[in-house]
Parts: sequence; structure tokens; C-alpha cells
Amino acid sequence: MNAVSKTAASAHAPGAAAATTATDATNAAPATTAAATTAAAATSDPRTRPRPRWVRDLAAQPGTILAILFALFLLAALIAPNLVAPSDPYAVDPANAFQKPGLAHLFGTDQSGRDEFSRIVWGARQSLWVGVLATLIGVIGGLVLGLIAGLGGRIADAVTSRFIEILFAFPGLLLALVLIVVLGRGIGPAAVAVGIGSIPGYARILRGQVLQVRQSGYVEASRALGWSPLRRLRATVIPNTLRPLVAILTLGIGQAVVWASALGFLGLGAEPPTAEWGTMLADGRSYIQVAWWIAFFPGLFITVTALSATAIGHFLQKQFEPKKGR
Repeated sequence: MNAVSKTAASAHAPGAAAATTATDATNAAPATTAAATTAAAATSDPRTRPRPRWVRDLAAQPGTILAILFALFLLAALIAPNLVAPSDPYAVDPANAFQKPGLAHLFGTDQSGRDEFSRIVWGARQSLWVGVLATLIGVIGGLVLGLIAGLGGRIADAVTSRFIEILFAFPGLLLALVLIVVLGRGIGPAAVAVGIGSIPGYARILRGQVLQVRQSGYVEASRALGWSPLRRLRATVIPNTLRPLVAILTLGIGQAVVWASALGFLGLGAEPPTAEWGTMLADGRSYIQVAWWIAFFPGLFITVTALSATAIGHFLQKQFEPKKGR
């Protein structure tokens, strides 16, 4: 009798197990559906959605945020200096000469009674225009040499590389000084001289970029498709060569501002009484013991501009780097 009961229980066991499994699956289904619904709601909620990469990187770099804010101030000074500056940068007021920084004159006044803050703002316009123009000249010249070296074959590469090395034998600032002697003084000649002096550096960077792009898979694929050399150059080589130039341009502007200010400090840039940072720094050195602020603030803005351009350039360079795992 007991054996029969055990046999019957064994016979009913698979059915009971199947029923238990079905019950567990039925109970788990609502939980799985609820979890999926919660995940979808979290994804669609803007507050819980993952932030873009550049936002995360920027939040982790407060120095870059300060650099961007300073760059926005310089941009306002470049576009509309008359709205930022409180007074005429060339208005002479001998009665208020050598006034210390205060509420009436934020950065004090110079030896002629001119408002130093207004001259700094208008000087930003001069210095930045020189920096932007010099950077464009350097990048365009470097791009031409880089394309010739990277796409012209071994002979063209060898000749161009030797030419770049000859230019590198002269420091960029020294080359700019030589060109200033030929071109003369002024904002325009200073921008041209600084731009030509920076061509070798850009040419070397862009030559390496062109060689890297030329050996990439998409250029080989365009060649296999029968594209003409001009079409490959226009559609693949140049766009991918220029992509990292955003960061390079930002770094170059900071360097060009420093070089142009150096020329102004040496008396080879803008002529007095032009409001230009290098020229203002040179004027202030004669009064450094009497009125330190005349030389301090132009030097401070030159330094902070170079540091801000470097910080923003490195940030942009990181954003253009390919993500890992791709």
C-alpha cells in the first residue's frame, strides 16, 4: 500500500513541478515588466539621462570654465569695445594722471590720465585681431606645405621637409623680427610677420596629419571605388585633416598674441599711443616704481589670454579625440 502511494506521488511530481514553474514565471513577468517600465522612464527623464561627454568633462574642469568666461569677455571687447569700456581710451586728462585703481578708474590711469581699463579693453581688440590674423596666415601656409609634403610623393616630401627644417633653424620670434625690419612697424606688418614665423610649426603638424589620413581605410576605399585624386582630396583628405585644427587654432591664437605683444614691447609693433597690450606694457615699465598698475594689467591680460587659450585648446583637443572602444 505504501509502495503504491509512493508510486502515485512520483507520478504526480512532474506535474506539480511544472505547475510551480509556471506559477513562478507568472509572478516574475509583472516584476520584469515593471523593471523595464522603470528603466524606460528613467531613460526618458531628462534629469536622469546621461549627460553629454563635453558637459561631464567641463564640469570636472573649473579652470576651463573660467577660461571660457574670460574668452567671452574678450569676445565682447573684440566685437563692441565701446559698450565694455567706460570711457575714451585716448582721452587725455593730465589732472588725473597716475590715479590708483579704484571705483572711478577700475585699473587706475596712466601717465597721461587715460583710463587704463578702457585702454585694456580696446587693446584686446588690437591684440586679438593680430592673433587671429597671424594664426590664419600660419595655418594656411602650413596647410599648403603640409599637403605638398603629404601628397606630392617622395621628392616633394623630401624637398618640403628640408625647407621646413631650414625655417625651424630660426626661432619663430626671431624670424618675425627679421620680417618686421623688411615690412615696417604697425599692426598689419606685425600680424604678417608673426603668421609667417609660425608657418613651420603648423606645416610639420599638418604634414603628419595628412600622412595619417592618406593611409586610412576610407581613403583606400575611395581609391578602390575609382574616385579621382581631386575628388579624394576634396571629400576625404582635406576634411579629415582640418578636423583637429579647431584645437590647434585656439592654441595658436594664444601664442600669436604673446608674440605680437613681444613685438609691441620691443617697439616693433603698434606705435604709441595705440591701445595695444605690448605697447602699453612697454610704456608702463618706465613708471613701474611710481605706478605699478600701468604695466601690471597689460602683462596680466597677456598672460591670462595665453593660459585661457591653452586651456580651451586642450579641452577641444580632448573632445575631438575618438572615444575608446570605437
